[in-house]
Order: sequence, then structure tokens, then C-alpha cells
Amino acid sequence: MRTHWPEYASEFLLLGLFMISAGLVTTALEAPGWPLREAIASPLARRALIGAAMGLTAVALVYSPLGKRSGAHMNPALTLTYLRLGKVARRDALGYAGAQIAGGICGVALVAALLGSHFESPPVGWVATLPGAAGRGVAFAAEVAISFVLMTTALVCTSSPRLAPYTGMFCGSLVALYITFEAPLSGMSMNPARSLASAFFPGFWHDLWLYFAAPPLGMLLAAEVIRSARGESRVRCAKLQHSDRYRCIFCGFEPRGSES
Repeated sequence: MRTHWPEYASEFLLLGLFMISAGLVTTALEAPGWPLREAIASPLARRALIGAAMGLTAVALVYSPLGKRSGAHMNPALTLTYLRLGKVARRDALGYAGAQIAGGICGVALVAALLGSHFESPPVGWVATLPGAAGRGVAFAAEVAISFVLMTTALVCTSSPRLAPYTGMFCGSLVALYITFEAPLSGMSMNPARSLASAFFPGFWHDLWLYFAAPPLGMLLAAEVIRSARGESRVRCAKLQHSDRYRCIFCGFEPRGSES
């Protein structure tokens, strides 16, 4: 694990940056009294803008040097799924999950320090993921469904030489669509570390179990479907974006140049 610290550090920074983007964008569009909130009356339009911003953030992070180094998991549920598929070692799965959780919490803390009550107070509310008006059952089912589709997309794309370069774009597009249309049901998490980061400081523990259970369930179901339909060997690597410039701690690739 000591030799893989650059990948763990990349995961720390990736989810931290994602949470910083989520906090800044959501505050700008949802905080009462802010110009964009006053200018855009439609909640759907505001969610669409947040979705577009977060989808672009996800795409940028996947294709960034950090994302290419670590594989841009940014999500313990995704890392767990690749562990189940035999593409990630247990020690690396532990390192990734710990880094993701720490990075998310630090990202939220930074936004809170910068924006204070504008970020912490409703309706922004620490950008916490909470069940919508339809209740916990609907939120759980929705989280399972969107996690299943995202993981299936990632596995299908990364297993195809033709589609692999576009994996980040497909996944980022799903993030944008989910925030726009699914967020009223569950808050749109798909990510235990992301939900924990928002719950950590305000102590929103009551429904956190939902976001620790549903996303891994959906992604693990996707892995089982892919294994049954296409075979485990078709899953080439645990990186969402493979680059010849960076080593891969999952498949053993080593670059010829000086990068490692």
C-alpha cells in the first residue's frame, strides 16, 4: 500500500474537488438571495444547470491527470464492485475507500469555511442527499436503479475498445440527467462517501444507511449481470480511463517513459 499512495492521493483529491464543485454550484443556484436563484424561478431549470455543471465536473475529473492515474473511481461502491470482479486488490480497495471518504469530507469542510451559512442552511443544507417526498422506499429503489445503470454503462464502455475512450462522457451525462430528473426522489447520491461527506458535520445520520446500502447493491447487481451475460474476463481493467502515461496498479501496466 505504501507504493500506491499516488493513486490513493488522487482519489482523495478527486472526490474533494467534486464536493467543492457541488457545494459552490448548488449554493450559487439554490441559496436564497443569490442572483442566480432570484433570476431562475424554475426548480427544474436550476437542477438542470446544477446537473450540467456536475456532469461536466465529473467528465473533467475522469479525463484529468488525477483521474487517469487512479482510474477516477471517486466512489467506494464502484471500487467495491471492481473488487468483486477481481480487478482490485483488497488492500487497494481499502486505500481507495479511505481516501475517497477523507477527500469528500475535506471538500465539504472547505466549502463550509468559504460560504458559511449560505452553504449550511436550507435549501442548500450541506448538499446532503436525503429521501424525497415519496419516502425512503422510493429513494432506496431509485438509488439502486441509477447505480445499476451507471455501473453497467461503465463496465460495458470500458470493456469495448471502441467505447472505452468515451466512458467518462457517458458517465458524466448520466450524472447530469440524474441530478436533473432523479434528485427529487433520493437526492441523487450513488456514492456512500459523497453522502457521508455531506452528513458528517451537520450530523445527518438518520437516513445515511440508505446511501450506504443502495448504491453498492445496484452496482454489484450490475456486475453480476455483466458477468452472466459477457463473462468476467471481458472486464478489462478497473480504470474508467486508461492512459499510456500512467502506471496501472490494477492490470500491471507500466509506462515506458518517466511517469509512474
